[in-house]
Amino acid sequence: MPVKLCTTIAKIPNIPNIVNVGIVNEFLKYMRKNGSSEHHQNNNLKVVIAYANFLGKDNSFYDIKTKQQILEFLDTKIKTYGQDPDKKWITTWNDYLWRIKYFFRWFHNYKLPTQK
Repeated sequence: MPVKLCTTIAKIPNIPNIVNVGIVNEFLKYMRKNGSSEHHQNNNLKVVIAYANFLGKDNSFYDIKTKQQILEFLDTKIKTYGQDPDKKWITTWNDYLWRIKYFFRWFHNYKLPTQK
């Protein structure tokens, strides 16, 4: 059964880094303001929250400077041939990549310039 948007939003305060909590909330406001569907918002938030949890309490999105830092997270989605003989993990990996790119484009092109 799919997770509803309200359930995903309820997970935002559980992100270990308080700075990332604020950033994810701003990202949600941005998506709502631009008229994104609930399905689109939900799927993007699930990936961003998972990445924020992966970063832990000591790293914020401001600390991400190299693609290697993102690849470390994405590579957790890789499965062995025994676990996934059809290599369906590739679709998941690419979907996560696309959603993280969307988030960081917003972060660098909208969020950071408005802070100055």
